[in-house]
Amino acid sequence: MGDGQTTFDVIVIGGGPGGYPAAIRASQLGQQVAVVEATHLGGICLNYGCIPTKALLHSAELFHAASNMADYGVELPGAPTANLAQMVRRSRQVAKRLTTGVKALLKKNKVTVFEGFGRLAGRGQVLVEQAGEGTLMLQAPNVILATGARPRTLPGLEPDGERVWTSKEAMLAEEIPGSLLVVGSGAIGMEFASLYNDLGSQVTIVEALAQILPVEDAEISDLVVKQFKKRGVAFHTSSTVQGLERTESGVRATVTPAEGEGEPVTIEVDRVILAIGIVGNTENLGLEGTAVEVDRGHILTNAWGQTQEAGVYAIGDVTAPPWLAHKATHEGILAAEHIAGLPNLHPINPQRIPGCTYCRPQIASIGLTEAKARETDRHVKIGRFPFRGNGKAIAMGEPEGMLKTIFDGDTGEILGAHLVGHGVTELIANVGAAMELESTETELMHTVFPHPTLSEALHESVLEAFGHAIHI
Repeated sequence: MGDGQTTFDVIVIGGGPGGYPAAIRASQLGQQVAVVEATHLGGICLNYGCIPTKALLHSAELFHAASNMADYGVELPGAPTANLAQMVRRSRQVAKRLTTGVKALLKKNKVTVFEGFGRLAGRGQVLVEQAGEGTLMLQAPNVILATGARPRTLPGLEPDGERVWTSKEAMLAEEIPGSLLVVGSGAIGMEFASLYNDLGSQVTIVEALAQILPVEDAEISDLVVKQFKKRGVAFHTSSTVQGLERTESGVRATVTPAEGEGEPVTIEVDRVILAIGIVGNTENLGLEGTAVEVDRGHILTNAWGQTQEAGVYAIGDVTAPPWLAHKATHEGILAAEHIAGLPNLHPINPQRIPGCTYCRPQIASIGLTEAKARETDRHVKIGRFPFRGNGKAIAMGEPEGMLKTIFDGDTGEILGAHLVGHGVTELIANVGAAMELESTETELMHTVFPHPTLSEALHESVLEAFGHAIHI
């Protein structure tokens, strides 16, 4: 809590993956900084999002691996058992460890933390409602809104926390449902579908659009669907859930295909997970009477995070997509540096922001998809390399997957990369660095990749794009 100081140079409302780095960077640049957090430092990402879900997914992958240990010459005394309660306990311990670390980082960087709900209360003023302690008025010429977002709901699909879950309830479940309906096939939906399928649930996924993983390259999406179908996951694309009816033991859902795509289907499941997007937390922030513009639940900003209201910035999930924690972090740092007046700042290029989905198999991508690249009328060259041609992948028993790289054939510019398979979320940063350095295929071809590693598949995909592949 604050030590009596109420006047600062920068006030950050929200202590998530965008807010707390913004505060730390502002303090490093000599600013007096405060963070106002209503619930828990670290935000949704560290507490009920990115981090605990990855802990659960790792547990599920270990369970899957243990169930197939005999293939690797490892004999267990009996069949492994999935203890969901212990998995959840471990995930909460992981989250707590990291949020405790955030608190220590803020203290180390001399950032004052106020526990309470913050809102704009006039030019340069932030009113903080402290639970059980009344209100407090803070002042600063610069305010950064980093309030994040919450799961989106639709009429007739309202979550109840018991049988119809949001992502939060899905990661705190007490038992593994026998059957599960996942509404939405973005990253969150696919991760939970993978998690519960590995733990034994019969999973059905419904997606309103024609393609599973709508933002990914179509070829990658097709490969993921094939792998999930092998695992017994059912799909309904170009379909919507019109309503959810609670039954004695579960939920009855009516799945309606798009016009001309078939007849409605009734599905009865134990639980439903809603993964249909997010809505920015813009309510009760005091935006009324300001020039801050909100479009479809998200605050509009310029390249530096500035809103239309002087001295008010916004970053992270409360602003425009892509809604990713690492984007929020960079936006927060950029906003802090802009406030401090640092020269030669560079805005974030959305085409250089990687996206990762941690289902099994993993998915990672950056830049343009093949379809988007071809829409630019460039001379597009595409390289593909399957993991079945990679020695490390075969040795690990993970030969399913592919690396796809997209280039401008005339200039050698990297336009995009799309990866699916084991460990690919750790490989995508290599492409991101190459794009940021404005490397061409020449630099990537001349780079010596270590053997045996999964990264060799990236090298081979570049070689293949220009007709120089060795192992395919």
